[in-house]
Amino acid sequence: MEIRRFGPGNRRPDGPPGTQGITGQVIWNDARANISELAFSRRALIAPHTNPNTTLFIVVSGGGWVQVGDERIRINHGEAVVWPAGIDHGAYTDGSEMRAIVVELSDHGPADGDVVLEGLARAVSDEPIKLVTPVTPAVGALADKPNRLEDHDGTEGEPW
Repeated sequence: MEIRRFGPGNRRPDGPPGTQGITGQVIWNDARANISELAFSRRALIAPHTNPNTTLFIVVSGGGWVQVGDERIRINHGEAVVWPAGIDHGAYTDGSEMRAIVVELSDHGPADGDVVLEGLARAVSDEPIKLVTPVTPAVGALADKPNRLEDHDGTEGEPW
């Protein structure tokens, strides 16, 4: 087992040319994907650039702005954007900080949502095992909010 360290104390200046105020750390890198953590200081910038691979930009804390082509939009923690291959993209912060996980997917891997379990396949045979996992939208709704007045027992000294 190998522990990959990232976060404060493990970051280095990172990013394509024109990048300002960003530190990061590669968490994983192989022929299928490159996964990194990026920390944006206030007024940080990844200058618009292209990449031959599709990339997921996943904001885990703070917020800022992202760009895809000519479109710019605000992004906050708990949100992600896809940067398509070959399209100008970038990100920046104004008065806030932002932390993001960046997942760059190689165009040499499987397509259409297929998952390849190469390590297991090589242990069993020379042919890779291919599982096709269709993506379906989630179904559900928020639970009803309980009525606190009905549950309140004033004789027990319970707070509202």
